[in-house]
Amino acid sequence: MVKKRLVAYMGKLNNKKIAEGINVARRNASRLLEDAEMLLDSKRYASAVSLAILSIEESGKEHILRRLAIASTDEEELQIWKDYRSHTKKNIMWFMPQLVKDGARYLDDFKSLFEPEAEHPYVLNQLKQISLYTDCLGRAHWSEPSAVIDEELARMLVKIAKLFVKGRNMEEKEIELWVKHLGKVKNSDNKKMKEALANWYAEMEELGLAPKGGSLADFNQWLGIEFDE
Repeated sequence: MVKKRLVAYMGKLNNKKIAEGINVARRNASRLLEDAEMLLDSKRYASAVSLAILSIEESGKEHILRRLAIASTDEEELQIWKDYRSHTKKNIMWFMPQLVKDGARYLDDFKSLFEPEAEHPYVLNQLKQISLYTDCLGRAHWSEPSAVIDEELARMLVKIAKLFVKGRNMEEKEIELWVKHLGKVKNSDNKKMKEALANWYAEMEELGLAPKGGSLADFNQWLGIEFDE
């Protein structure tokens, strides 16, 4: 007999499993982006938007799995798994290109992405809803995806999704180094977090797992992200 529902895993993962989870998410984000680009070329703008947003969400699983790698309590792990399956927790990075365009270059410049009251995750989730479904909104207005999603919006979101798609595989050693440097400072102040990130990246460089230089551009290029200036 076919089960009526899938059983979602909610426990701890070792570094190898976390790296594997990041890699399957990266591959699926790439697949969804490719499909979105084909739909964009076919002028199926609403469907292109919905798949571009799904690609962004898949890419967003990486930062959540990094949190899982340094989780220390059952309660923390449970919350992280809830975030992993929350649309608005997976899409918070989509606004990052706009911050970069506005001049953001340092860690503190991106804090607004993670603020609890931030609206941008919900904006993207609503865009996904109206790109997929009809609905009755506002003053009894019927919303139809093909009527509310235009080419400009579709091209913008496909471009954003493309920024976060990474072609390379995550290695287990990278997660080990993340745990080594970030695990002990996860609840510390920004100064200690910055120092830990710098030390992590320095060891990544030393082991040939990241490009030399340590600049934002080098770091983004290593991640597979290339922002327009």
